[in-house]
Order: sequence, then structure tokens, then C-alpha cells
Amino acid sequence: MAQTETNGTAVQSTADAGEQERIIAQIAKELGLSLKQVRTTIGLLDEGNTIPFIARYRKEMTGELDENQLRNIEERTQYLRNLEERKREVIRMIDEQGKLTDELAAAITKAVKLQEVEDLYRPYRQKRKTRASVAKEKGLEPLAEWLLTQPKQGDPLTEAAKFTQAAGIEGGVETAEEALQGAMDIVAEQVADEAATRAWVRKYTMDHGMMVSEAKSPEEESVYEMYYNYREPAKKMPPHRILAMNRGERENVLKVSLEVDAEAICRHIAGQVIRGRSATEDVLRAAIEDAYKRLIAPSIEREVRGELTEKAEAQAISIFAANLRSLLLQPPVRGKTVLGVDPAYRTGCKLAVVDDTGKLLEVAVTYPTPPNNKKKEAAVKFHELIDKYGIELIVIGNGTASRETEQFVAEVIAERKGKDRELAYLIVNEAGASVYSASKLAQEEFPDLDVAERSAVSIARRVQDPLAELVKIEPKAIGVGQYQHDVSQKHLDESLKNVVESAVNHVGVDVNTASPALLSYVSGVNATIAKNIVKFREENGRFKSRKQLQKVPRLGAKTFEQCVGFLRIDGGENPLDKTPIHPESYDVVHRLFAELGVSMEQLGSKELNEKLDALNPDELAPRLEVGVPTLRDILESLQRPGRDPREELPPPIFRTDVLKIEDLVPGMELQGTVRNVIDFGAFVDIGIKNDGLVHISQLSNGYVKHPMDVVSVGDNVTVWVLNVDVKKGRVGLTMRGPSEVKAQ
Repeated sequence: MAQTETNGTAVQSTADAGEQERIIAQIAKELGLSLKQVRTTIGLLDEGNTIPFIARYRKEMTGELDENQLRNIEERTQYLRNLEERKREVIRMIDEQGKLTDELAAAITKAVKLQEVEDLYRPYRQKRKTRASVAKEKGLEPLAEWLLTQPKQGDPLTEAAKFTQAAGIEGGVETAEEALQGAMDIVAEQVADEAATRAWVRKYTMDHGMMVSEAKSPEEESVYEMYYNYREPAKKMPPHRILAMNRGERENVLKVSLEVDAEAICRHIAGQVIRGRSATEDVLRAAIEDAYKRLIAPSIEREVRGELTEKAEAQAISIFAANLRSLLLQPPVRGKTVLGVDPAYRTGCKLAVVDDTGKLLEVAVTYPTPPNNKKKEAAVKFHELIDKYGIELIVIGNGTASRETEQFVAEVIAERKGKDRELAYLIVNEAGASVYSASKLAQEEFPDLDVAERSAVSIARRVQDPLAELVKIEPKAIGVGQYQHDVSQKHLDESLKNVVESAVNHVGVDVNTASPALLSYVSGVNATIAKNIVKFREENGRFKSRKQLQKVPRLGAKTFEQCVGFLRIDGGENPLDKTPIHPESYDVVHRLFAELGVSMEQLGSKELNEKLDALNPDELAPRLEVGVPTLRDILESLQRPGRDPREELPPPIFRTDVLKIEDLVPGMELQGTVRNVIDFGAFVDIGIKNDGLVHISQLSNGYVKHPMDVVSVGDNVTVWVLNVDVKKGRVGLTMRGPSEVKAQ
């Protein structure tokens, strides 16, 4: 018995190995990578290594694949493993019916998409009661088979009469016409279940179908008016239009359909079924038309629209993810005491002063906006706080009453002109601040503050360190994208979590100051371990070395390996602990320093950097017994210990005066900050109430495939006013220069 089990395991293992190699080969082909790269990456992932860790510290093993390539491998591996599991299940279920052939098993095994497997399984699937199943129960299957033999002679109705009750068929149908219809229903279902037919119709519909929308109530105004009478080839529809139509349909404003040439499709299907002139040709053509219109077309339309929606959602999620990454990696504004303002009308503007480390110093409330309009009292409070704490920057959330508050703040700044201190203000996207301020995390951090006061703190801190503050907020609440509420929330959450994880590990985290929210995104660290790190720090004081992390409860050897390179300790016992160099490579650094004749105390010095600059990694790596990519990273980290990659980006634009839409004229040159990038352009904050739009056609003098090829969230850009609609509050901008405005 034990021997049999061993053999069974060996057979299963061989099958698994063959399945794994099929998956590796397919992914390598799809992504244009080598078999070794894919095989190694899957192995590393299966061992529990994280994407950031593999991308940073296992470059030699993967051939320097980046995070996006690694995530693509991870995603495709999961899909294909699920596909293989479904194939086994389908083969088993067909085999249990006694209908599995070698050809069918081979076709299922070779399938590369789940849709192909489901098409092959469709004829064998247990169906609910259908017209064809009822006809089979009444004994009409032989009549259907006779129709499909396509005899040269004979009359279908005469043949059908043999299957009626009058012909002695117990439980059969009453008339020949009813019998023939039943047989046609069986033929129609067989035609509709044919995998090759469905695949062809699906492709033809995708390639030639027209997406059509019309208004349910044409006289009613709505944001969907451009779709009230709209047609566009399905294959060419941009993602944002697909999602807009879907939303309009969901809100019961639009009626949306997919139109395609039914006659052409029926001709093609007939060509696959009908072999020439026969006595049953006309009946078969009628059955084929019924098969398409009743059984194939509705489901194929759902599938094609589903595929279009899936691609549109993937694009929307991709845009949101890219915008979020840009937002998270905005350069921190360091060394400034900040006054955060959460504007409002009736309830007043909540104020929060935070020092240059983000520590809360004071909260207050003023009422400079309607309906209270207590500007004089508010100004006194602002001046008092500015003088008391040496405030250099006022940060205003961009929500309700933000522009009235901005006008007031600009007046306060004007009143202080001539004083020694430089004072400016900044409008920030406050999306998610209210979500954070009502969260359990905010309640734990500021139990004595109300929701709006916590929001003011968040607004102030998000310029000091955008990443550290924004990780406290559910990513999808940050709101930089298009149609994020219309996409699969599960896929959106997964994608945005990956983005936050990538950004956090790209920057690195100071283990002695980081919040549990920030630590939970570090490679290998979960929420429990993040809390344990903070608790250990509170109980034992600052971490003095990375080795101390091994004493944190539940932070085991694997977690330590995954996270330690991304956790920084500034001013610790080992200067290397403040660099991105992994402790597993510390020996390499020691060998390098011995070869150069320098000491650790020289880290960051001009003398050491000059020596490091002169090195050739390709020649040095073999002597130090390390891979070239890892050595390159080590050399870069040694030259810039403690570097924050965000600091290389330009700082945000500070303002001292207000610009109104009425001030704008075509041709005016302005400096602005990109707030959102979408499929058809970019929204730029130029200091007025609503962001201006730079349409994709106005982003560059050359062809632009997608706005993200030109701009990212947070970019500071020079724009020129193209057109102004004061009534609608809309401003068109161009980045093509003032000549474009004149040409208009």
C-alpha cells in the first residue's frame, strides 16, 4: 500500500512539474522574458519573498527584473494556476459523464484562456431546463440527428410526424410541427454550444461590433448628453467612454447595446454546418438563425461588453495607481512649522499648528468665511499663531470654502509684508482627510480632538511628509484617477495596496519615527508586526541597530530578511543601518573598504565618494564575490547615505496672492501643479477655484499617445491660458506655448 501511495505521489509530482513548465513557457512567451527569469521569479515568490525584496535584493537571480515585470509574472502565475485547476476539474466532470475523448482532453489541456475551457465544457455542463432539454425528454433527439445528416431526399414534416403521439410515441408531442420545432431547438442548442463557433462569433463581434447608446428620456438634461445618440466601433472605444456609458446605463439614463451584422454571422455558421443542398437545408438555416439570435448573441454581447469593461477597468486602475504613486512620492517640505487649515462655512475653519517634525502644537477655530464673516477676529488669531510659532507655511485643504479661505489667507500674508519672515500658502488636495480623521487610527492618535481638528492636522502634515501621512488613508479615498468607483473594488484595492507598498519601500522607513500605518507597508511586515515594532520602541527606547529588530515579537527570520533593508536607523551603532544596503551585504562593504583603505567613519565624505566614483563595478564585483547589480546598488548607497529619493523632485509651488478666473485672459502664462492625469488630458492647479484642463492635444507639440507619457501628478508645469468660460468655471490650458493661443 505504501508503495502504491509513493508511486501515486510521484505521478502527481510529474504532472505538477509538467504543468509548472507549461506555465513558465507561456509567461515567458507572453512577457518576452527568458525561461530562467520566469522560473527563478516563481521560485522566489513561492518561497515567500515579496516583490520589493526580490526587485531590490535578488537582481542577479532574476536578471534585474523590475517591480512591474515581477508583478506581471506573479499575476499571470496565479491566473494560469487557477486555469490549470479548472482544466483538471472540467476534465474530471466530463469523464464522470463517460463522454471524455482523447481529442477533447487534449483541447482542454492546450487551452490558454479560461474562456476557451468554458466553451469546451459548455455542451457537457448541467443545464437548467431548456427548450432543447424538454424536446429531448419527449424523444425528439433522433429527429434532430436526422436533420443534421442532411439527406438529399425526404420531407422534414413527414419525418417529424413519426415522433408524434399519433405515431404511437408515448409522452411525445401532438403534431408534426411541434416535433420539428423541438428537433430544431435541439439543433440550435448544439450549434450554440460549439466551442469553435462561439470563439469565432466572439472575435467577429469584438472586431466589427458597434457600441450604441441612446437616451431613455432625451428631453432630460444630464452629464451623459454626448451619449444620447452615440455610435462607435467597440474595438476602438477608449476606456473612459466605456466606463461612462456603463455608468449612464447603471443610472438608468442610457440604453446601451452592441450592434453587429447578424446576417454575416449566420452565413458563417451556416457555412460550418450545412454541407450543400439537402432536404433539411431550410430547416437547418432557420435553426441556425434561432441559435444565434436566441442563444449565442445575448451571451456573446455580455461577454464582449464584459471584456471591454474589464480592459477599461484595468486602464482606470492603472491610471489611478500611477497617479497615486506620483502623489505618494511628492517631495516632503522639511524644516517648516506649518499651519494647517480645514476650511468650512458655518462651522468655521479648523486650524492645527504642527512643528517641523509633525508634532501637534495647537488647535483653534476661526470664522472668516460666510455666513459668519468674522474676518477681523480670524486675522488676529492667525497673526497670533504665526508670531507664536514662527509659522512659514499655511496649508489649506481644497474642499468646501477653500477659495474664500485662500482669499482671507492672502490678505493676512499681505498685512505681514515687510516683516522678516517669509510666509506663503499652499492649497493641497484634502481627499481622504475626512476619512482618516474619522478612523480608529486618528482616534487613537488624537483622542482629544474632534474630527475636523484631526483633518486640519492631516492637511498640515501631508506637505511635510506626503507618504507618511497618506498611508494612513485607505488608498482609494485619496481620489486621483477616473471612474475609480465604477471598477472592481477588489482589483482596485489590490493594485493600490501594491502601489503604496512599492512607494514606501522605494523611499525607505525610519524605524524610530514611523507610525504603525507606515510600517505595515514595509516588505514582509503586517499590521501586527508593525504594532509590535512601535510597542517595542516605546518600551525599550530608540532602535540602535537593525539587529535589534530580531527581538521584536513575531518578527521571525524570514520577515527580518524581507524587511530589514527597507528600515533605516539614523544615528545608530552601525552607519550602514541608515542606508538601503541589506545586512547580508555588510561583509561586501567591509571587503570593499579594506581594499580602498578607508574606514566606516568616512562614510558620506567627499574623499570616499571620489574613490567610489572611480571604481568599475564590472571589474570589482568578482574580487568582492558579489554580483554586479548588487555592487552598483551598494556603491550608490554608500555615496549618498540617508538619501531620500523624493528630495530630487521640485518642491510644490508656494503662493502669496490669489488669482481669480476673471483675471485670466487667453495667452496668459502661469505656473501650475498637475493635480490629476486622466485618459484625455491633465488637470492643473493654477491657483483658481477649479483646476484648468490641458487636453491631450495640448500637452505637447508632438503626438502624445497618453497624457502620462508627458506629465505626472505633482509636476510643476508652465501653461498658457487657451480659453475661459467664466459662467461654467472652466479654463482650457495649453503646454504648447503662446503661439498655440494665437493660432486659435
